[in-house]
Amino acid sequence: MVFEPPQRLVRALGETAPDGDDWLEKLPEAAQRAVALRELTVERVQVPGGRSSLVLLVRTAGGTPAVLKLAPGRARPEAERAALAHWAGRGAVQLLDPVSSEGALLLERLHPDVSVRSLPEAKALLEAAGTLRRLWVEPPADFVFETVAERTGRQAEAMRARARAEPEVAALVDPALAAREELLAAPPEHRLLHGTFRQSKVLAGERMPWLAVGPDPVVGECAFDLARLVRDRVEDLIAQPSGAATTRRRVKRLAESLDVDQDRLRGWTLFRAVESGVRAGRVGRPRDAELLLEFAAWL
Repeated sequence: MVFEPPQRLVRALGETAPDGDDWLEKLPEAAQRAVALRELTVERVQVPGGRSSLVLLVRTAGGTPAVLKLAPGRARPEAERAALAHWAGRGAVQLLDPVSSEGALLLERLHPDVSVRSLPEAKALLEAAGTLRRLWVEPPADFVFETVAERTGRQAEAMRARARAEPEVAALVDPALAAREELLAAPPEHRLLHGTFRQSKVLAGERMPWLAVGPDPVVGECAFDLARLVRDRVEDLIAQPSGAATTRRRVKRLAESLDVDQDRLRGWTLFRAVESGVRAGRVGRPRDAELLLEFAAWL
């Protein structure tokens, strides 16, 4: 079987690939090796799939439905493996195979086309928040994950550079960077976080109704993780005449439901929205940049 990467993956990796990166060119051969090593039968490539990995629906030698995920090194697949192993299926997809090879992960099969986004908005937020709560545990001692300070430090440098090049975005970048500095001064806890949590990362399962997938794990305070969920369905929020008020109510409701400080959640939501908006503008997605920066202005 020929493993052609979906166009969504090709476009997304093309936005971030460093010069000389040949992961996509080598992907078909790497997928063949990963399948053969685990004696898997491939059913199909998941389309449209994700933005950072190739996802194959497979069956094990014993006939068990599973998923084989292959990701480039810059997507930190070994950190994902370590986090999934630590969660051991509690709130997250189960890791089925400890074998490590070429960024490949063998995972339990969920329902890839059914996420909590299929639910009405209020119910979707409730189910997503409940799933996220189960992931906030003490990090393992035997794996050093990136910290929130380290990850956002890299992002902050890119934001400063963009603000210098385009002074009109400085009005949002400056308060976002100030919020980051204040938040990092005294974090209330250090937990293992999903890192890129949103409604589309919560899929229907058999073991449990909803399970998280696709972490980019990081260690830090819970408000950082929850901040990405605040802006879910941002295009719908922007389209509402009461979008700003709805956003503020969402911050309050999510903070109260998960025992997170409301001001800290607002601060991290501001930083993450501005960072995503700046990055979208940098890689040529002006519409996404406009939506995210308008959302950030409400905070």
